[in-house]
Amino acid sequence: MNERSIHRIFEISVVLKGVHALVECLSGLALYFVPSAAIIHWVGILTQHELREDPHDVIANYLLSAAQHLSVSAQSFYAFYLLSHGLVKVLLVAALLREKLWAYPSSLAVLAAFIAYQLYRYSHTHSPALIALTAFDIFIIVLVWHEWRFLRAHPRAKG
Repeated sequence: MNERSIHRIFEISVVLKGVHALVECLSGLALYFVPSAAIIHWVGILTQHELREDPHDVIANYLLSAAQHLSVSAQSFYAFYLLSHGLVKVLLVAALLREKLWAYPSSLAVLAAFIAYQLYRYSHTHSPALIALTAFDIFIIVLVWHEWRFLRAHPRAKG
């Protein structure tokens, strides 16, 4: 695979990471400003059709149960976590797309920390989504590392 193709994959992956970061920011803001009663109401509306068809649907039941057991402190924690996590990633994505050299090692460190936390959370939740997110973060780390090495070796090659 040539450098142009690898760079294109890097750009697409970083943009996807940025979109995910924006979704995290919006979710965090929603958790700050939307009361838990409203969350339960909307999750109930979103899952009612599926639960009518299949009362044992794992995802719908999980969502409904999670909404019903969401404490104020848990809601505040998740809001803070999603918003801070998302903002850090948005800033790093913007810097990576602008090829700011400081962003490459910073991104590697931040992604490694996120991976460590995601694996810690996985040890408690066994959520396949955390494994998928971790695998994507590892893929991003490989691309960021490659891109950083290429930019340091060929500072004027991009353009």
